[in-house]
Amino acid sequence: MTGEELREVMRRFPAPVAVVTAEHEGERFGLTVGSLVSLSLSPPLVGISIGKDSSSHEPIRRAGGWAASLLAADQGEVARHFARSGIPPIALWNGVDVRPGARGPLVAEALGWLECRTAGEHEAGDHTVFIGEVESIELGREREGLVYRSGAFHPA
Repeated sequence: MTGEELREVMRRFPAPVAVVTAEHEGERFGLTVGSLVSLSLSPPLVGISIGKDSSSHEPIRRAGGWAASLLAADQGEVARHFARSGIPPIALWNGVDVRPGARGPLVAEALGWLECRTAGEHEAGDHTVFIGEVESIELGREREGLVYRSGAFHPA
């Protein structure tokens, strides 16, 4: 079994889309993820998986916490924006409507927001799984969410 075979089968299974952000030493970082999962209700824990080759990997690790903006169905362009690689961190924020958060910028008009303290890190092949203890939750307007399936973003 190869990584490409795994990628192909997983593309068929819809994954919720979020933008994960962090701020470290005055610099903001962010990326689109399809790996945000609920892990525990007591204590409230969520997890994200970030590739070790991502430019946001080390800054998120060093920040000690992060924020997740759960994207709405009409935020495919925001998801594509944060999915691009090779963008300098300062340019990543041009044209994106965000507001300040305790752990990182929060994308405006999202379905909801989680702010998390990193409670653990686990090596997982070419990724790191970051466990976040949820410190605060805010709900946005209720509407359809955004999922990633078959290489594209779709309403859920």
